[in-house]
Amino acid sequence: MKPLILASASPRRRELIARLGVPFTVSPADIDESMLPGENADAFARRIAQEKALKIAASVDSGIVVGVDTIVALDGEVMGKPESPEVATAMLAKLSGRTHEVISGVAVIERPSGRTIVTSAVTDVRFKTLTSREIDRYVASGEPLDKAGAYGIQGIASLFVEGISGCYYNVVGLPLNLLYETLLALGVEPAF
Repeated sequence: MKPLILASASPRRRELIARLGVPFTVSPADIDESMLPGENADAFARRIAQEKALKIAASVDSGIVVGVDTIVALDGEVMGKPESPEVATAMLAKLSGRTHEVISGVAVIERPSGRTIVTSAVTDVRFKTLTSREIDRYVASGEPLDKAGAYGIQGIASLFVEGISGCYYNVVGLPLNLLYETLLALGVEPAF
């Protein structure tokens, strides 16, 4: 079997991809993750995932490279990782009492053939109405500062989620079923 290469530094993605039971290595891709003018959230997530996969695929002779990008979007506005506690506070206030989308672009490139599959998963997440005290305490925990949309569903923010529609693992950062089906389409079988 060709080696599986995850083009991401995310510890959450490493933990999730391990569930496939397929040996893998990690090779983070350093790319410009700026949104293009007029680009919608889904196209943005797919493009960034593909650019990550392409960068790593260019450096290997053989393997299956997986690029992933997860974003949070509210009314079409993409909410990236907050640069400061103040930005995290503003993001959480916008998400409060609302349903937003979590979109993960997934790109899988097989080397040396170059066969490529680029797809995405969308999960709707509904937050309870947050008090300013809840937002302040959550931001003070430090958890929101390295996460798209300023929250991690697998952590403290799980207390704020009233419901989801779609893949839970997508919200964590890697839509496992989608990746599994994509790998199967390329002939990669899990170890179970």
